[in-house]
Amino acid sequence: MMIETFLQPLPHGITLSCRSAGPRGRPVLLFLHGFPEGAFVWDELLGHFAQACNGGYRCVAPNLRGFEHSSAPDDVGSYRPKHLVRDIAALIAIETQGQGGQLACLVAHDWGGAVAWNMANQLPHLTQQLVIINSPHPGTFLRELKANPAQQAASAYMNFLIRPDAENLLAQDDYRRLWEFLTHSKNGFQTPDWLTEGVKAQYRVVWDAGLTGGCNLYRASPLRPPRPQDPAAAAVELPHNMLTVTMPTLVIWALDDIALPPVLIEGLGDYVEHLTIQTVANATHWIVHEKPQLIAQFISVFLHPQSLSNS
Repeated sequence: MMIETFLQPLPHGITLSCRSAGPRGRPVLLFLHGFPEGAFVWDELLGHFAQACNGGYRCVAPNLRGFEHSSAPDDVGSYRPKHLVRDIAALIAIETQGQGGQLACLVAHDWGGAVAWNMANQLPHLTQQLVIINSPHPGTFLRELKANPAQQAASAYMNFLIRPDAENLLAQDDYRRLWEFLTHSKNGFQTPDWLTEGVKAQYRVVWDAGLTGGCNLYRASPLRPPRPQDPAAAAVELPHNMLTVTMPTLVIWALDDIALPPVLIEGLGDYVEHLTIQTVANATHWIVHEKPQLIAQFISVFLHPQSLSNS
């Protein structure tokens, strides 16, 4: 299935560069990427679910604002979650014209998941179902950032990414630090099989377009480890009604994620009313690259549970 690329202007002046598979008019699956990734990481899943035998969906993956060829406002405040949610809500309205303005499912990883958790709470009418892949719910993440030294240590990189010179440091030595993000595992640093020269070239396209937008996501959020001069998460209180999700939700969690350990899925049921959790051993934060076929299987069963019961 061929992946198409296009620029989508939004009514509020932002343009999102998008990747898609499947014709307009079908039920829509929308995929949101994280940092330091781009929309291209979803290509295999876009092609999979656009095929008629796998549901025949219209599949769309935007680059978030600040990434690749999407608009990249200069102001750090423009990267607060409410603005990213507004972008995605506007894209949904365009993609679901004639379908009641509602996605069949929103699928998200990492920072895309942060946007998706917020949208599912604030604008639940925009999607029938939600799939989250290794992206912590703000309630459990805040809990661990405040009280768990292990999570504070695992998230210490966030305080590097808010430095004013972070993007310049990340770009040094052919993006050495960014490659280390992708190759660091519990066994040290080793290049995974999926990180081919072709995939590296796709990452370079995203990074060459600019890193400030990605860093601004961290600068605009207080959900990071507290430090003596910066209370960060320690100063944040989120009321329960800002954290609840009522739609059917599938959470896929790779258990070898060194930044986001499985303690973050403990207590999720306190916030998510209709929750399914699938854990995956021997997979890292980059599970979208590592096990796309397994993720496709999990999502397929979640979208069409009757197919499992009838098999």
